[in-house]
Amino acid sequence: MLELIRKGLLASLGAVVMTKERVEKATRSLVEEGKLSREEADSLTEELIRSGERQWEEIQTSLSENIKKAVERVDVARRTEVDALKDRVENLEKRLSMLEERLGGA
Repeated sequence: MLELIRKGLLASLGAVVMTKERVEKATRSLVEEGKLSREEADSLTEELIRSGERQWEEIQTSLSENIKKAVERVDVARRTEVDALKDRVENLEKRLSMLEERLGGA
């Protein structure tokens, strides 16, 4: 029975990460209904929480990779690149201003 419940809960977990409180509430309900012992419920709770954390990490990793790929495809400049270009433009403007002053003063 425990294995059937575990598989059902893990299948329903899917990509949704269950909170610890929701897991504990669900397993407590199963204990009250006499479908699980307290020990089985504790074990199931820990397993579901670990599984949820693992899935959440996988979702974050996948999302991060997909965002990076999308940014690369769009060919958007990174902030560091934009900042470097701003610095170069400011430097060139200063140099141009100095040249204009020299030519204007001659």
